[in-house]
Amino acid sequence: MALEMISLKSPREIEAMRRAGRLTAQARALAGSMVRPGITTHEIDRAVRRFIESHGAKPSFLGYGGFPASTCVSVNEVVIHGIPNSRKLEEGDIVSIDVGAFIGGFHGDCAATYPCGQVSEAAQRLIDVTQQSFWEGIKNARRGCRVSDIGHAVQVYVESFGYSVVRDFVGHGVGSKMHEPPEVRNFGPAGHGPRLQPGMTIAVEPMVCAGDYHVRVLPDKWTTVSQDGSLAAHYENTILITEDGPEILTVTEDGTYV
Repeated sequence: MALEMISLKSPREIEAMRRAGRLTAQARALAGSMVRPGITTHEIDRAVRRFIESHGAKPSFLGYGGFPASTCVSVNEVVIHGIPNSRKLEEGDIVSIDVGAFIGGFHGDCAATYPCGQVSEAAQRLIDVTQQSFWEGIKNARRGCRVSDIGHAVQVYVESFGYSVVRDFVGHGVGSKMHEPPEVRNFGPAGHGPRLQPGMTIAVEPMVCAGDYHVRVLPDKWTTVSQDGSLAAHYENTILITEDGPEILTVTEDGTYV
């Protein structure tokens, strides 16, 4: 992907993205706080939409490519793009929530996986490793590094625990459009792709399966599940490349990333 195709944000645009990022992180935190046995995924989605719209913003996902909800809520073997419905969460489920908010001309995009009540040790370990793989990856989100350096670090960390990284879906640039160049893979060799430059804003989002990395999309054309039925987890933040390293944009005012 040629560097000239990648949007480098101005100081004014960066401030707008910080605003969008904070709101998106607050929406993620709200959704995560609602995860408990007996609640429906539709109730979570409805609360997120109400929260985002109450701040004068629009849910980025609602209607995007025909997606019918404001939030992706993906349970257990669902990797991404779960459509909220009347399903009630159960004790022991793990719940991946992906949200986006559009305000002031820019998007924020973030996700996290939450335990529903008491979960198994194996499930909690998958959640923890997935989240930490993001932090391992963005150690390389620095000026002069290559985009693929991020994904390589994610893959090495994830596979050291015997898990696998989804190949069919990847991270991306984010800004005035929810998906912009460059593509940010969570796998592959280091040293490839555009060099990271200050002003680039990207969504880094490891999607990790406890089993094999192959996935399939269900007939609704959105819901994506692990092909072998293994548990999956997802963690994402929008970050800004600065002169001094990565800045997390999807963070609440009190410093919450989940």
